[in-house]
Amino acid sequence: MEIERKYLIQREQIPLDPSDYPCRHIEQGYLCTNPVVRVRRDNDDYYLTYKSKGLMVREEYNLPLNAAAYEHLKAKIDGRLIVKERYVIPLGEAMETIELDFFKGDYEGLVLAEVEFPDEASANAFCPPAWFGEDVTYSTKYHNSTMSRK
Repeated sequence: MEIERKYLIQREQIPLDPSDYPCRHIEQGYLCTNPVVRVRRDNDDYYLTYKSKGLMVREEYNLPLNAAAYEHLKAKIDGRLIVKERYVIPLGEAMETIELDFFKGDYEGLVLAEVEFPDEASANAFCPPAWFGEDVTYSTKYHNSTMSRK
């Protein structure tokens, strides 16, 4: 189960230097968007993922792939490939982390922050840092699967 909140971020509002934190280079494409079936390269790891319908709470299943299988499936994606750099930033004492995504290519300039939670109560009680922008958790516009189709 994936439980996460998502926020639009204005680059000039970020009060820290993301390069001080671990960075993952991600590319992902969608074989299907209803239901969501994607392939992802995350640095040197590769996955096939199924996600159920939903906004803040969704089922998610990840199956490992090897590089050759990923490349084979990547050639079959429907829509655009989403490319981003993800910085993983600790968030206070609650042990949550911010996944700060800087999009590349067609979405250059877009920055989103995602915070995952162990349960819905924690997600609903979350008070985002002041530099977080609009809460877009309930907007399908900012789902990567939707962005791949535009």
